[in-house]
Amino acid sequence: MDLRDGVLAGALFAAVSAGLWGWGQQLLLGTEKAKTKGLEGQLTTAQADARRNLATATELKSTLERERNGQAQLLKTQGELRQGLATRQRTIEALKHENDQLRDWARQLLPDAARRLRERPALTGADAYRQWLSGGGPVRPAGDGADGQRGPSQ
Repeated sequence: MDLRDGVLAGALFAAVSAGLWGWGQQLLLGTEKAKTKGLEGQLTTAQADARRNLATATELKSTLERERNGQAQLLKTQGELRQGLATRQRTIEALKHENDQLRDWARQLLPDAARRLRERPALTGADAYRQWLSGGGPVRPAGDGADGQRGPSQ
């Protein structure tokens, strides 16, 4: 082998090596492009997830704010109800102290004028009601006692 064959063999080897290297680089570039597309897809998915999570967090924050406002309103209402209950209990206690006077008053007979206002006839049907209205005279109330008391004593 002479020098020329050696140079030719070296050039051929360099050309084949360059071709193989280029082909390897092209395969590597294709693989990297595929990886890049996959990562871009993951990035898009992650961004969409982040937007949904942000929207959910914002909604939860506003819901929490409404709940807190509602709770504050309920606490205010509860305080007002407690205050009203305390006032009512004081009134009941005061009435208990006056109960003897109220009981004596309740046992008294109704005046005749008030008793007549309570008189209602035992009516059956529209005709009887019409006759009672046009008659003007008192009819004995159904089931009412004749003693004129206000009701059962306590």
